[in-house]
Amino acid sequence: MPPEVSPESTSSRQLFQRRTGANAEAMNGMDEYVRLLTDWNSRMNLVGPSALAEFWDRHALDSAQLLDHAPEARIWADIGAGAGFPGLVLAILLKDRPGVTVHLIESMAKRCAFLRAVSTALNLPTQVHNARAESLDLSPVDVVTARACAPLPRLLEYARPLLRGSAVALFLKGKDAETELAEARKTWRFTASLMPSVSGADGRIVRLERLARV
Repeated sequence: MPPEVSPESTSSRQLFQRRTGANAEAMNGMDEYVRLLTDWNSRMNLVGPSALAEFWDRHALDSAQLLDHAPEARIWADIGAGAGFPGLVLAILLKDRPGVTVHLIESMAKRCAFLRAVSTALNLPTQVHNARAESLDLSPVDVVTARACAPLPRLLEYARPLLRGSAVALFLKGKDAETELAEARKTWRFTASLMPSVSGADGRIVRLERLARV
């Protein structure tokens, strides 16, 4: 079991497994991810204390739900990967799927060190890029993701080089998602839809494609 073994944490872990259908190997990988995150966080402050307490029902489930919206996707690019939400969660759940690569894009070197450590320990299908997303050419990409990275108008600037061809964006946003979309339309053209998040009443998923400058 993961380090958080309170009844609440155990129940949240079980809920995550039921909601995602993760097999035993994937759950073992998630447990090791929690352990490594807890260890590194004690020395590096990757996430706040609440993130560890709410790991399963808030952060892990929030990340994993993206698979329901792109079940056939193989090449993922996570902008501002940070402590691994959603990129590491996706890589753990997709580990045994042929042809999968999850690009973890992070500008801070210390966070990249953590992402590489988890990827190596779990033998994940990831590539860690210590760079800014707008400087990379990773095409073709199926799905571009981001969580708690930047307001949508600025996030689209980061994502533009990756959102080519048939690539779609799945951005995890909060209650201000509609406002951010309206602001982004002042400088960008795109097709977008808003979907509710399974991890909280205020959460939203922005699905976006066909990005171009106004």
